[in-house]
Amino acid sequence: MSFKSLIQEMRGELGSISRKGFDVRFGYGRSRSQRVVQDTCVPVDAFKQSCWASMPPELLRDVLMRIEESEDTWPSRKNVVSCAGVCRNWRDIVKEIVKVPELSSKLTFPISLKQPGPRGSLVQCYIMRNRSNQTYYLYLGLNQAASNDDGKFLLAAKRFRRPTCTDYIISLNSDDVSRGSNTYIGKLRSNFLGTKFTVYDAQQTNPGAQVTRTRSSRLLSLKQVSPRIPSGNYPVAHISYELNVLGSRGPRRMQCVMDAIPASAVEPGGTAPTQTELLHSSLDNFPSFSFFRSKSIRSESLPSTAQKEGLLVLKNKAPRWHEQLQCWCLNFNGRVTVASVKNFQLVAAPENGPAGPEHENVILQFGKVGKDVFTMDYQYPISAFQAFTICLSSFDTKIACE
Repeated sequence: MSFKSLIQEMRGELGSISRKGFDVRFGYGRSRSQRVVQDTCVPVDAFKQSCWASMPPELLRDVLMRIEESEDTWPSRKNVVSCAGVCRNWRDIVKEIVKVPELSSKLTFPISLKQPGPRGSLVQCYIMRNRSNQTYYLYLGLNQAASNDDGKFLLAAKRFRRPTCTDYIISLNSDDVSRGSNTYIGKLRSNFLGTKFTVYDAQQTNPGAQVTRTRSSRLLSLKQVSPRIPSGNYPVAHISYELNVLGSRGPRRMQCVMDAIPASAVEPGGTAPTQTELLHSSLDNFPSFSFFRSKSIRSESLPSTAQKEGLLVLKNKAPRWHEQLQCWCLNFNGRVTVASVKNFQLVAAPENGPAGPEHENVILQFGKVGKDVFTMDYQYPISAFQAFTICLSSFDTKIACE
């Protein structure tokens, strides 16, 4: 039997086993309501009956490497996820083989959404807005999907308007976007005017980060909190919009301070923190458990100049005025087709001294292509989760800026 035939047979076997034992919904499904990969394995009896149970480790690793290399796009990449779900041994091998997005430019597992994007190239995604239920869906793809089987669901966010602020709860599950869900991974919170935002991660990214106590966390009942995932609020970014003296005619001015990313990350050889797994820990071991009954502490202000020193600061790229079109223009390379005040491109602001070539690279761009469809492209050193939250801030009404 040739190696190619062996791999084809293995794919067929995986399809049979996966249909019996577990459900892969992170990247492909029959509808847009796709979910994360369930943390389960194939039943032991089903796997023991498979001819792959006795495969020599060296050959197994070679086969899995071939599959990972060949299945580089969705939906075929679901076969890589299927391999990781067979058993613990296969999972460990696949996790070792699959590289982080920075190196592979691929989004494979849910943790990929918390890891920095590739260097030198943009990951192309799009966001669909549902006005009726104030929900936003992030998909991997070039533009709006033409059919229900296209577009690979990544994240969902739901808007909750409160008396003094607005919260966007972010989840890995498009059908369960709630603070108490075990697929909750973070949130975006704005001030009353919609000019200042704080991005919170459910798990610690920066070793020096401090958990923030908020009213929504304090009011959670114990039965709403999943025992498998920590419900902390670790601030990872602060976003601010400045007053627009030109009113609605001019572009918005925004600034993003990335609390967990050093300014040196955009320089040659620079690095950014990379999460390696989504934590599943007990509330008994989680340090923020005590604040559920504690007094609320609100922290929505931007870091001071001293606090921002050494941190990556993103600012919007200045557009140019087009005399012929009589509007402000940015070069989105065909990724944005509808003029909107929400459109923006973010570049790294120089920490000290003049800007270098690395400060001209667009790290995140966002723009409108339809009534409720927007493109979102990002690259290193920010993650899909961070890029999504920054784009969500553009949807919020800016009372003081427009």
